[in-house]
Amino acid sequence: MNLVPKKMFFTSGIGRHSEHLESFEAALRNAGIEKFNLVTVSSILPPNCKIVSKEEGLSELYPGEIVFCVLSRISSNEPEDQITASIGCAVPSDQNTIGYISEYHGAGQTKTSAGNYAEKLAREMYQSWTEKYPLKTTHIAITAEADDKLKWTTAVAAAIFII
Repeated sequence: MNLVPKKMFFTSGIGRHSEHLESFEAALRNAGIEKFNLVTVSSILPPNCKIVSKEEGLSELYPGEIVFCVLSRISSNEPEDQITASIGCAVPSDQNTIGYISEYHGAGQTKTSAGNYAEKLAREMYQSWTEKYPLKTTHIAITAEADDKLKWTTAVAAAIFII
């Protein structure tokens, strides 16, 4: 069985709840990926993997399916703590070779700075392997301020693979 993904999409979400685990579930629900059994993998964009829209990607997945992903996740229960989750991607110049995906999360950053940082990480990983610039880089990022009433806030960003 060949498990090399043919497609990938990006998504992100925020969840809030008095329970830590339920805030994570709410973030997955907000991102539209709560119905899947997520398996996190490392940082390789497979050769010839097409990046598609979230809507197209979700239409090809089934509830309960085991789905591979690169996942950035962060939670906080500190009031007014600003948390950010981001995924960066470096698309190879030669589509027959691999690209790189990075995950990054942190506190006290803007969505833009965290997204740019994740994109920089992906580009640098690609360049360290190929000694070339990628065809393009991109990112998805999400930021939230921790809620002082519900206690837990979770942010997730993900690159979801479709086999």
